Amino acid sequence: MTPHLAYKPKNIWEHADAKTRNNMAALAQRYMDFLTRCKTERETVAHVRQRLLDNGYQEDFGTDRVFRCLRGKALFAARRGRVPLDKGLALVAAHADSPRLDFKQRPIVEQACVAQAKTHYYGGIRKYQWLARPLALHGVVVRESGEVLPVVLGEETDEPVFCIADLLPHLAQQQVKQPVSEAFDAEKLNVILAHSCQQKSGDKDEEKETKDPVKTRLLELLHEKYGLTEEDFITAELQAVPVGPARLVGFDGSLVGAYGQDDRICVFTALEAMLEAEAAGRSMALMIWDKEEIGSDGATGASSRFLQYCMEDLVRAWCPGVPPSHVLLESRALSADVNGALDPDYQDVHEKQNAALLGYGPVFCKYTGSRGKYGANDADAEFFGELRGLLNARAIAWQAAELGKVDHGGGGTVALFLAAYGMRVIDLGPSLLSMHSPFELASIADVYATKQAYQAFFEAPVQQN
Repeated sequence: MTPHLAYKPKNIWEHADAKTRNNMAALAQRYMDFLTRCKTERETVAHVRQRLLDNGYQEDFGTDRVFRCLRGKALFAARRGRVPLDKGLALVAAHADSPRLDFKQRPIVEQACVAQAKTHYYGGIRKYQWLARPLALHGVVVRESGEVLPVVLGEETDEPVFCIADLLPHLAQQQVKQPVSEAFDAEKLNVILAHSCQQKSGDKDEEKETKDPVKTRLLELLHEKYGLTEEDFITAELQAVPVGPARLVGFDGSLVGAYGQDDRICVFTALEAMLEAEAAGRSMALMIWDKEEIGSDGATGASSRFLQYCMEDLVRAWCPGVPPSHVLLESRALSADVNGALDPDYQDVHEKQNAALLGYGPVFCKYTGSRGKYGANDADAEFFGELRGLLNARAIAWQAAELGKVDHGGGGTVALFLAAYGMRVIDLGPSLLSMHSPFELASIADVYATKQAYQAFFEAPVQQN
């Protein structure tokens, strides 16, 4: 038989039969429920932890299904395979954090009869996208006693929401002439919290004007309802995120629209794949990190030694006498992160032959970085070829792309932190439209194919190097 000499990526929709389309729709519903519930890294890690517990995983590394959490923001899980651990792990690594607005340490101010919360944006956002839209508050407040108070406010229809006011067009003549980078001041991303003030008592002795009466009334309400003081906000982690559930988009319901799909789409698909995979090859592992959107620094980010410490304990329990460094060197990893889909309205920022398309499966990104691959992991051809053969053998759709034109695009993932251990690693994840916006778009076909690809990787037979 004559081989296909030219390469053409495969559109999943063109080849999906009725059963496959039903499976895609069912997975998409579970995915949307996950996105609706998990809008912060803490909520995501808590969800994954519970799913692992429900499926027999324990914190005891002496068992065959293990996990460990770090400060509620990072998680490592592993499941023993048939192949000895000295042959390395099949590791999928994703991140649970997403761009958002964080409350400052002393957030509450009053201006022009309105109480607001000062924020500091987290990750790469386009500031104007966060104006004039309903926001919810998620996070934790840690009291002086050490008590942790979880916060989710604004998601229920009977709860108040919050927002950042936008400048009316009648007064924006100068603003519209400015570059986008200058027109929207980060110090003006102030979330509206309250407007009413305390009713005057009529007592002449109390007729003195109260300084910041709206803020004063707000603090009274917060103490009455939640027992909070202003000092409690200093030790809180509060995030302003878009309100509302994930939704299907389009007449055909072929897209998922939601906040936080970068990179929780990979967390979800990797977890689903790990829980369903046959443990026939290497031991499999899932790593979920925090802080990727701000450089992967910090104790719960990929630049920390959390993965190394977990590996040392795992090797000690499962394969005593083998150096952990040997296991890391023999491991294969997928940096599970998203790519930017070819935008139908802004095609000129992409190099089309090397751009991802919605509905064509997860995207292999051999190198990330920018300006001459700076800051990139550049995957070796042998590993890429091995994965290509694996997915082709299972007829799983995939594509190869990079993020934008040379010298115009680029971005980073956790791949280089895994490569630092010497393991083979490449980026593989679905493409998104409107990435880093409050409402990102993913194809339900790509959600399904990405889960299939991760499962195939977990189940892959061991080949000779």
